[in-house]
Amino acid sequence: MNSRFLRHLQLTLLAMDLVAINIVFFIARFYFQRESLIEAYVEYTYFGIYLTVAWLVVALSGNVYHERNIFSFELFAGRSTRAFLYFLLMVCAFLFFSHFFIISRLFIATIICGIPLLLACNRFLYLAVYHYFKKKDFFHNKVIVLGYNDLSRKLVDYLEEDGINKEVVGYCEELENIHELSRYPILGNINGALDVCKRYGATEIYSTIVPEQNPGIYRLIKKADQNCIRFRIVPDIGALVKRQVYIDYLNEIPVLSLRREPLDDLGNKVKKRIFDILVSALVTVFILSWLIPLIGLLIKLESKGPVFFRQQRSGQDNKSFWCLKFRSMKVNDNANTVQATRNDARITKLGQFLRRSNLDEFPQFLNVLMGDMSIVGPRPHMLKHTADYSKIIDEYMIRQFLKPGITGWAQVSGFRGETKTLDQMKKRVEYDLWYMENWSMWLDMKIMFLTVFNTIKGEANAF
Repeated sequence: MNSRFLRHLQLTLLAMDLVAINIVFFIARFYFQRESLIEAYVEYTYFGIYLTVAWLVVALSGNVYHERNIFSFELFAGRSTRAFLYFLLMVCAFLFFSHFFIISRLFIATIICGIPLLLACNRFLYLAVYHYFKKKDFFHNKVIVLGYNDLSRKLVDYLEEDGINKEVVGYCEELENIHELSRYPILGNINGALDVCKRYGATEIYSTIVPEQNPGIYRLIKKADQNCIRFRIVPDIGALVKRQVYIDYLNEIPVLSLRREPLDDLGNKVKKRIFDILVSALVTVFILSWLIPLIGLLIKLESKGPVFFRQQRSGQDNKSFWCLKFRSMKVNDNANTVQATRNDARITKLGQFLRRSNLDEFPQFLNVLMGDMSIVGPRPHMLKHTADYSKIIDEYMIRQFLKPGITGWAQVSGFRGETKTLDQMKKRVEYDLWYMENWSMWLDMKIMFLTVFNTIKGEANAF
């Protein structure tokens, strides 16, 4: 199913459920607590915000609005029942501890019965409307594909995966070019594609044949416009690159990119840099100002050597920079070549605590202020590792397009610490590239939250 269309369906159902939940609580508050409408509304305004946030937390964490669940009442019933129980627990805890207002048994009974009933009614209404429009072909665009080749067969597979939006009717191709049976019929030749569209009610034409191969495509494009049929050309870019590409425009000139890079946009760069400066400045003033003297003293008392461990690491565009950490090891000659391992004899007792709690990384907020690092990004590697892995992992150096981070998507996904095997490094690179192609401020905040959560919970790879 088309991801944008699916997102609209999910948001619609979520909005319907939030409205239903708030209606039940407001009615119960007004009717059973015997207060005026204005008093009930004023008190409820603040409580409604809590209700909305509570349902969002339990429903989204429980995948109530996942694609598999929104089109199946049975799956929805199981997911939403579990979510409702957690939601009810959160609400009761809030009412009990906050003494927001006096609650009665009828109030609780209305909540327990009313919300599941309205959620079920929402789902029945939602599915009824959805199936009505689906039956009326409201979601369907019938498609004719020009050309029968490897690209067109792959295109048809993708259109089928797209689900309710597209319905492939068949192909148009010269019969002498067909040497095998196809899953969809050959409905006519290329020049007769418009007649085929009228005969079968198709509203879109996807052409895997470009005008340079068949000048008649130009005439078809004009005729399709005149008959309100959308004409789309699918060039065989796979002949150039064996991966997905992205198209941007410089005025009227199309430019193909091998990957999407949100942080290549100037506005996004500025937003991320401002966020980095604000957060790192706050950490420096309110935490590092007392943490550095305290930990520095403990480090000096335990072992000889500097407070900070400075190491050259690979930064953005593969430019090296001095990465700062609290020293967690005894001074040794292998620090710039050998990774820390479990039960590493070089790690001091204080260093074990610093590494497990991630406190050893805190001086890197100074690197962020200086502009060498970002709060979130691919972790910076030693120069030796960059040189070694770049020779055996094809996409390794792409991660250097970004500023390195104090934490990253790979780290919160379980790929932190020592990399014993090549596959572990490949997975780390894969997660770093996913972050680069899917960056958003919300993703950065999510990674920061997960970093704190994982630190409190404890990580097996933290040593």
